[in-house]
Amino acid sequence: MTDNILSTLPHDSSLGKGTILFGGSGFLGPYILENYPNIISVGRNPCPNANRHIHVDSLADLSALDDVEFDRVIYIIGHTDHYLMEKQKVDRAEPSAFDYHTVPLFQVMEQIKHRDIKKFIHFSSVLIYDENKITMPVSETSPIDPYKNRYVMSKYLGEELCKFYRNWMPIINCRMCNLYGPTPLERYDLVHVLTRKLLDDGKAEIWSDKPSRDFIYVEDAAHAIVDLLYSDYNDTIVLGSGTMNSVREVIDILSQVSGCPITSADKEVSGPLEFRADLNTLQRVTSWKPRISIQEGIRRSFEFEKQRRAS
Repeated sequence: MTDNILSTLPHDSSLGKGTILFGGSGFLGPYILENYPNIISVGRNPCPNANRHIHVDSLADLSALDDVEFDRVIYIIGHTDHYLMEKQKVDRAEPSAFDYHTVPLFQVMEQIKHRDIKKFIHFSSVLIYDENKITMPVSETSPIDPYKNRYVMSKYLGEELCKFYRNWMPIINCRMCNLYGPTPLERYDLVHVLTRKLLDDGKAEIWSDKPSRDFIYVEDAAHAIVDLLYSDYNDTIVLGSGTMNSVREVIDILSQVSGCPITSADKEVSGPLEFRADLNTLQRVTSWKPRISIQEGIRRSFEFEKQRRAS
């Protein structure tokens, strides 16, 4: 990825000293690292940025960090394909949702709990909310249903670990809305799936254009996370754009930027018909506001993938 994609918004790049980030080779991690070069990447796979990277073979052994001075942690380890997590049979050799989201988190928190940590940021999902009971906008205290499937249950157990380890360190549990933006990775979200389909086939079809969701551009999210890193907050928070866009709007924008048709099969889909994050808590504890519109974000995402394939 090029710097003009990863870093386009005004920010204080001097922030991040004394911060380590787990998950620097994923989707969100590189945006945080590119914008904040003082943050150190930690993990098995090297990050694509120029930030310092510390290799660890396994999160079960963080001895490589013994001589590293850090007091803030951003933890973005996990798997975003919740559909795949539900298709897996329990006797398969592939890691389960719990192997991705629960065990590694426990291993990291247990090893660093006696260090002087000023802030630990963990990521959950808005999928944890009970779509039959929520009202708009959705806040941190809206009803949840953590037992709907294994993926959501694994995220809930991560939230419970956060509650336990607050006995040792301040932890923000971030429930992330629909994240999107330019990336070379194969993502499973609506914008990314449709972008690949349009470039592959020149057309696409979706199940339904009726749902409306809260879409947040990845670089906007990166800056919100660093703002939270320096806040006094120590609880669950919802991170989204605070606006709601219908799937119809998304496919209209993609059709316009691609010149390709997208049709709807008008099938029933699971999940709430509407979702919009309540940003009252986020804007009370930080000065952050989203700055990339859904139109601009989708255009950047499509053009990036188109140029990546042409290069």
